[in-house]
Order: sequence, then structure tokens, then C-alpha cells
Amino acid sequence: MRLKSIFYIILLTLMCGDVCRLSASKAPTTPKILFTSTRDGNREVYVMNPDGSEQVNLTQHPADDLGAVWSPTGDRILFVSDRQGTRVRDLYLMDADGTNVRRVFKKKITAWRGHATWSPDGKQFAYTSTDRMRMKSELYLGTFGEEDAELLPRCVFPAWSPNGPEIACHISPQPQTSRLTFINVHTRDTERPLPTKALRWQFEPSWSAVGDRLAITGNRHPLPAVLDRDLHEAWKDKQTIFIVNRNGTGLQQLVEEDGPDALTPVLSPDGSKVIYTQDINGQFQIFKIDINTGIRTQLTHIGRNGDGDWFDPAYALPVSLQPELLTITWGQLKKE
Repeated sequence: MRLKSIFYIILLTLMCGDVCRLSASKAPTTPKILFTSTRDGNREVYVMNPDGSEQVNLTQHPADDLGAVWSPTGDRILFVSDRQGTRVRDLYLMDADGTNVRRVFKKKITAWRGHATWSPDGKQFAYTSTDRMRMKSELYLGTFGEEDAELLPRCVFPAWSPNGPEIACHISPQPQTSRLTFINVHTRDTERPLPTKALRWQFEPSWSAVGDRLAITGNRHPLPAVLDRDLHEAWKDKQTIFIVNRNGTGLQQLVEEDGPDALTPVLSPDGSKVIYTQDINGQFQIFKIDINTGIRTQLTHIGRNGDGDWFDPAYALPVSLQPELLTITWGQLKKE
């Protein structure tokens, strides 16, 4: 009888698989922001409260760790690291508290994988693969637990819509432009709703939790050739933060062009605030701006910081043990 009970426990573990492991990993119970910082001597993944308090190093590793993004349920984190010692950056997973670190892919690579984004159901992810020798970047669609990935239409800096099969990214279809682009994962159709006459450079998109609008980095001005030094110096620091509706309407500039570049915006899940990075005294720091009031708050002050990602449990999907999968097994075990 005891051996049969042990057998059922082993069977339950095999059937449960990743679902049981997910249940053991706890998502934050309050809103949290992931970011990268060099304050400890190398790039590390940190977490903090939306007001900048309680900044905690999650990775604590001598390798470079960066580009962390929350899973839809908040219990896992996908990030980039070169901790294999090959000087090639690849994708890794860890639990929300920084434990249980593991590689996403097992195959060795020569290109860098990065700029990852989760699908809404947490089963897939999109990422950019960069061949540094050929200076070429391509967009791929991966599935957790599988080694092969699908090539998507060329685009970079993907951000998966919380509503389903749409990925926002940017591409340069013509010289001196960068266009906000939407790719349908199922059909591979592309759409570019924001014309260049509204904003010449459109890149680094971030969705609201309901998928109705995005924050983007933008530059209204054409960037001249490096040889035209006067114009280059005049316009090089004009990249700043905008917000726009999904259909390309309602473009609104959030941060003034005066001062250093403002980059890598991330919308809060409720769509009311945006975090972004800006150079302050030679170091990039993270700022938060209220979309309605324009009030700006500096959240970091030490080291070089960036790569923000915002999680709010009020907008997260529930983590479920899928009881329909386990009912029969537990029932049999209880009878024994």
C-alpha cells in the first residue's frame, strides 16, 4: 500500500510538471518595477516599488544580467545574461524572487538573443536575435520547452499586446525613418498606423494593460549624416517620450525635447504613468511621469539604470493549478 502511494505521488509530479512549479513561485502582491543597474559593478536585475523605494538586487551574479520582463502572472521573470562565459547573451528564466535560474534554450548560439516579450498566456515569447558580425537583427517567435523558433517579419524591440496575437515593434522601411509596426502572429500581416509626417522616428513601444494605447520613443526631426555636424549636434538629443492610441491617433508628447535623450518608455498597467530613462550627469537614471499631471519623479540615483518593466497584480492573470488535471490522481491517492 505504501509503495502504491509513492507511485501516485511520482505520477502526480510528472503530470503536474511546470504547473506545480509555477504554483511554488509566488508573484508580487503589490506593484513592482524591474530594472537593470550597474551600481554593484556590473549589470544586475533589480526590483523596486513604483515610488522608487526598496530597490533589491535579484540576480547577484558576476555576469551581465539585464533586460528583465515580468511574466503575465508575475511569478516568473525572463531576462538576458552572458553567464555561460561565452560573451554571447542569451535568454534565462528565474522566479519572481530571483531564485531557480535556468536557460530558456539549451542549444549553443553565436548570435545574441535579447529584447524578449511574453505572450499573454505565458506559453510563448518573441525576441530579437542579433548577429553582431553581420550587424543584422531579426525577430523570432519561441515556445517555452521547445528549442526551435519561428522567424517573424523583420522588426526589432518587440512588445506583445496583452489582448492577443499582435506584436508591436519598430522597423526602418526607408532611410531616416523608423516606423511603429504591428505584426499579427497568426497571419504575419503587418500594419503601420502612425505616419512619418506625425512622427519621423517611432520606436521602443510599450503597451497599456488593456491594449488601447502605447508609449513610444520618438524624434520629430530627421537625423542628418554624421558629416553634417552642426545639424547632428542640434537634433541628436531630441529623442523623447510620446503616447499614442493603437490606431495611430491621439499622439501626445510627454517629455520636453530640451535636455538629454529620453528613452525606453514603459506604461504602467493602468495606463496613467510612464517610466523612462534619461541621462543625468553622465549616468542614465529612471524617471516616472504622470500622464495627466505631468509631474515627474526620479526613481534611481546610483549607477547606470534602465530596462524598466512594470507589474501590477491587479492586472495580472491568475496562477492556477488546473484542478481538472489533478482531481483523479488526488482522488485515487486519498482512497489508498
